[in-house]
Amino acid sequence: MNIKFAKYQGAGNDFVLIDNRQKLFPEGNSVLINKLCDRRFGIGADGLILLENKDSYHFSMVYYNSDGRESTMCGNGGRCLVAFARHLGIEFTEAKFSAIDGDHYAFIDENNLVHLGMMDVDSIEQINEQDYFLNTGSPHYVRIVDEFPDNFEAVAKQVRHSKRFDKEGVNVNFIKLNSEGLIIRTFERGVEGETLACGTGAVAAAIVASRFIPSKSIAVKALGGNLQVSFEKHFRKVVLTGPAEYVFEGSISI
Repeated sequence: MNIKFAKYQGAGNDFVLIDNRQKLFPEGNSVLINKLCDRRFGIGADGLILLENKDSYHFSMVYYNSDGRESTMCGNGGRCLVAFARHLGIEFTEAKFSAIDGDHYAFIDENNLVHLGMMDVDSIEQINEQDYFLNTGSPHYVRIVDEFPDNFEAVAKQVRHSKRFDKEGVNVNFIKLNSEGLIIRTFERGVEGETLACGTGAVAAAIVASRFIPSKSIAVKALGGNLQVSFEKHFRKVVLTGPAEYVFEGSISI
């Protein structure tokens, strides 16, 4: 069977997107999903996303990490899915869709940037002077550093596989603060390596940074591009803004 797909990227975070409104894709087939995301033997991506129908919504989002397992919310993937929905001809001014962490709202502005409403953040755990843990739809560990270590992945793996996080995993973000906002590097669980950007990681980093930056709109510079995170008091109405760009489309035999 041939399956049509599209490839999108948001700040270098790339995804295989599949229109599964007809329920033709074998959901939960982790071996297949892992193969499709493989950069040598498949299409290549940080994750795979299914767009599906759901009553009272424009669509729903089912997200898998590149290891083939269904995962928690992906902010960059959510923005790419919104752009994909528009590409498919789904009509909306403001899209309402469901994901594993609840409802999301999004719109595309005149510059083709996607503004994605994220979940409210209720708590921030301060582990020590530089390290924090919070959930922004996915679990994130945020460490403030003066400089990024040369062996970033090795150091991040130590946190990801520490006793507390080894079983469920955690995304690990190192951030440097500056006058304009912050610079971020992220190690993602499920990918098990550094990615060029992470949307929920950008949100987590911005929320931590807001303790030191007197602003409710924070610029986040990732390796793959620039994002913006805004929020209201007590981290309500969190919005992640950034690009979601079409790369190519095709079909593959499964």
